[in-house]
Amino acid sequence: MDINEEPQGEIEIRLIKTAPLDALVSLYKDAGWWKDSHGDAPEFLHKIVADSALFAGAFVNKKMIGMGRALSDLASDAYIQDVAVLKKFQGRGVGEKIIQILITGLKKNGVDWIGLIAQPGTAGFYEKLGFELLEGHVPLKLKDKN
Repeated sequence: MDINEEPQGEIEIRLIKTAPLDALVSLYKDAGWWKDSHGDAPEFLHKIVADSALFAGAFVNKKMIGMGRALSDLASDAYIQDVAVLKKFQGRGVGEKIIQILITGLKKNGVDWIGLIAQPGTAGFYEKLGFELLEGHVPLKLKDKN
């Protein structure tokens, strides 16, 4: 199947340990997260799947159309990040189901604090799923020295 061809069928969302490299690159590019510095060596993406505490993939007829992951010690705290759904599949509840499967998996492991940093304009989406603004806290990032 051509990567740009829209598959038809039921959407299946499941936790996975590996994912097709071309699908991951497509999701990152579609979300606007792909940097030119990644170039033709996207193999690091395999590591984000394998080394995440939980990684959810959304599929239609075995073609990956969405993803999300949780970083966690699987004991107390977790952060959800990299939730992405190909634009042509957005608005169908796929992102919501990805978040729900991650939350369910985290809670099943006893994780009682789940956070995320939302992109501007997406807070409403996450608030509908039970997230709230983390008052009194400021997200910080280490400066890139390059």
